[in-house]
Order: sequence, then structure tokens, then C-alpha cells
Amino acid sequence: MIVVDTNVIAYLYLPGDHTDSAEALLKQDDDWSAPLLWRSEFRNILAGFIRRKTLTFEGARDLQLEAESLLAGAEHEVDSRLVLELVRDSDCSAYDCEFVALAMTLRVKLVTMDTKILKAFPNHAVSLAAWAGSR
Repeated sequence: MIVVDTNVIAYLYLPGDHTDSAEALLKQDDDWSAPLLWRSEFRNILAGFIRRKTLTFEGARDLQLEAESLLAGAEHEVDSRLVLELVRDSDCSAYDCEFVALAMTLRVKLVTMDTKILKAFPNHAVSLAAWAGSR
């Protein structure tokens, strides 16, 4: 099991430079978890694609449903106190700290490409590239 941030989920569903790595990650470990916040963040990413007219409404809706299916049963509430402690002790946003808090609670790694998270929480976060390269 791993925790993935929203960008890793987006890399899986929206073709780009990191799509191959996200697909490899899923093949290596298909037990992905995320805080409930991921849904809103992913919808916001899809909204940008819709507004740029690089994705239709129907396409965005289908991707949201597919991603929700992937994470069904693996979405979690996080402890607000822990999130705020992580915010206090880092320069990361509360949004980012939700993913770190979940990884800490589940005692697994957070896979991310967010350099700020990777720097602030090296014991709990690993880059997508490093994870793919280590397996």
C-alpha cells in the first residue's frame, strides 16, 4: 500500500511526461490510498483541461469516475491536529500535509513529485521517479 498525491493520480489519467512512471507505479503497487481531498484537487485539474478545451466535459466526467473507482474504499479522513502540526513544522500547505498525515497514519510512503513535500518530509515521502527506479 502507498499514499499517492493528486498529481500522481492525474499523471495516470492525463497523458504527459510522467504518465509512464504513474502506470509503472500502478503495476508495482495497485493498492493506492489518498485523503478525500484528492477528489476536489483532481476535479480542479480537470476543470483546467475543460477550460483550455483540451478535454470535453464528458471526458472529464469519465476520468473522474475512473479515478474514483481506482480509489474506492481507499479514501480516508485525516486527523486535523496532525495536519496542523505538520503545517506548523514545515512550509507546506495544509492540503499537502493531508497526504503526508495519511501516509504517517497508515505507516506507508507518500509517492509524490512535489519537491516541497519531498524536502520537508524525506522520511515519509518518496518521488515518483525514485519509487519507480527502486522497484
